[in-house]
This record gives sequence, structure tokens and C-alpha cells, in this order.
Amino acid sequence: MSDTTARTSDPVSDVRYGDTAVFGSAPEPDRVAEPRPEPAGRNPKPWGRDLRFMLVVIVAIAALFLAFALVVAFTPNAAGVSALAVVAAPIATMVAAYYGISLALRQVGDARRAADAAEARARAAETTARESDAWAAQMESGLRVAVAKLAAARIETRDVERAAGTPDDFF
Repeated sequence: MSDTTARTSDPVSDVRYGDTAVFGSAPEPDRVAEPRPEPAGRNPKPWGRDLRFMLVVIVAIAALFLAFALVVAFTPNAAGVSALAVVAAPIATMVAAYYGISLALRQVGDARRAADAAEARARAAETTARESDAWAAQMESGLRVAVAKLAAARIETRDVERAAGTPDDFF
């Protein structure tokens, strides 16, 4: 039997068949971490946020309309218009503040999700780099064994060394 080795990321999957070690299959280089699902209560859907904001705006418009109707019905003069301004200004301010706060919270949530995704990508890249280093070490070891066996059999290894692209002092 031949000495067949392939790289693995799972040391538990080492299985031996006679004198042949089988280490699993080569990993996929474009592997990306699966996104974790968020709990339902923590991350409301954007449509839900927009719907809440529309509801706040509709309530504010209804309150302003009611205030305007009361002013027109009871005191349609300058004092009534001033009173309407006193009522309308805080309502408009509250709606603007609610919009600003909800926009800031949305941006914070988006930034947090982007940071989590970047962290997951960094972890995946780190794992891939470790696996690549292990694979390269296995290939180097296999090449050294092959050259040593060829040298022991007194077979010229220069072609193997050239094909491997190794420097002259590698072996």
C-alpha cells in the first residue's frame, strides 16, 4: 500500500488502514462562517421599525389636527394661533427626536452586526491559515521523505527538487 496523506482540520478523523494513514479530504478554501441567527426579541425587522415610526408620525399629525380643529372651533384669532404653535412645537420636536434616536439605534445595530460578521470572517481566515500551514508542513515532510528514499536508492533527485521549486540548500 502507498503512504497516502491529505490534509484535515479534524485530528479525530485520523483513520489507519494497514500501513496507510488517511486524514480526510482537502478543505474548501472559500469556506465562510455561517451567520448566527439572532434571537427574535433582540433584532426587530426593519419593516417593524418603519411601521412604528409611521405610527408615531400619524399620531402626531392626528394630535396636531385635533389641536387645529379646537383652535378653529373656539378661538380663531392670533391668541389661538399662538396657542396652536405652543402645542405643535413640542409634538414636532418629539417626532424629530424619536426619528433621530431610532436612526441612531439602527446605525448602532448595523455596526454591531457588521463587526460580528468581520470577526467571524477573521476567525475563519485564521483557521484557514493554520490549516494551510499544517498542510504545507505535511507536504514538506512528504517531499523530504521522498527525496530521502530516492537518495537511499541512489536515484538522482535533482528533477524532483526542481519540480518542487525548492532552493539548493533545502535538503
